[in-house]
Amino acid sequence: MSFRTEPPYTHGSLPKTAIVLVNLGTPDAPTTTAVRRYLKEFLSDPRVVEIPRAIWWFILNLIILPFRSSQSAKKYASIWTNEGSPLKVHTARQAKLLGGYLGERGHQVRVEYAMRYGSPSVPEVLSKLKADGCDRILVLPAYPQYSGATTASIFDAVFNHYAKERNVPELRFIKHYHDHEGYIRALQKSVLAHWDMAGRPDKLVMSFHGVPKRTLLLGDPYHCECHKTARLLAKELGLTQDQYLVTFQSRFGKAEWLQPYTAPTLQKLAKEGVQRVDVICPGFTSDCLETLEEIAMEVRHDFLTAGGKDFNYIACLNENDAWMKAMAEIAELHMIGWPTIMSPTLSEERDQQARISLEQAQRLGATQ
Repeated sequence: MSFRTEPPYTHGSLPKTAIVLVNLGTPDAPTTTAVRRYLKEFLSDPRVVEIPRAIWWFILNLIILPFRSSQSAKKYASIWTNEGSPLKVHTARQAKLLGGYLGERGHQVRVEYAMRYGSPSVPEVLSKLKADGCDRILVLPAYPQYSGATTASIFDAVFNHYAKERNVPELRFIKHYHDHEGYIRALQKSVLAHWDMAGRPDKLVMSFHGVPKRTLLLGDPYHCECHKTARLLAKELGLTQDQYLVTFQSRFGKAEWLQPYTAPTLQKLAKEGVQRVDVICPGFTSDCLETLEEIAMEVRHDFLTAGGKDFNYIACLNENDAWMKAMAEIAELHMIGWPTIMSPTLSEERDQQARISLEQAQRLGATQ
């Protein structure tokens, strides 16, 4: 007979609240071996690739991994920093800042970050929080727009982890925040700050990560939520319909994905005489391979080669102050009813710790 091993329950202990900020993931290093390991985990998720398992196993292990791993490793190497993967660096900073902002708002909450694929993994972080006595956990995906391939996969990972646990904490999940006022305003401020420095483009292109078209036909709301984000942002920027475009990037395989595709659209704009475009990726809250390499390098090259004159990539929100405040508001909204507000004495001590944490994270952000 086997017994479950987990931290013993301590009677009379005060439950703690934690937030887990979960992003997609990244290889541990820009090497073929590390990228292959990461891609295998990522592309083995049935939420990500909805193909019969036996057929997909053959394609993945005998075709994709042997050939794509080395190519992807070179792309990761082109954006890697001294601190590591940009996505992981930004996500770690966001978690630290979020804890600071919530502390300043009077909340006693622990904030950790996890990766759906790679490390630190969702099970690893959840186990650590349980060992530390956290009995209320809010799961905050780094994806503003919901998709079965991203957000739902995070939920799967959480549920699968606790399927093996006896004492399951109180759980809450944030499904989406694609139309949250703070998120939209943070995007607006980011774009306006860029335009204040560089002037306005002929077109603003909002490029979202693509998914197969069949997911829309099967009821996934992702496509609609991307367009709602775009409409709200365009409204805040005062743009007319002919001043911006919504496109979808990162197409993979031969099946039809959500259209229009980003790279061909930018090439078409250049050939039609559009001189300058600015591209922003509202669906990514942290800069990563898909923004820094695919958009800022590959798509830029495609646009300029096709005859365009000026291409500007507007960075993701990352540790943007307006975004961090919005993230704190989103988290706070979903913690309503949880006793996270500190006593006055404890609050003063925590405020001091939060300010120190905030200053440290902001210094880190200033050095990037």
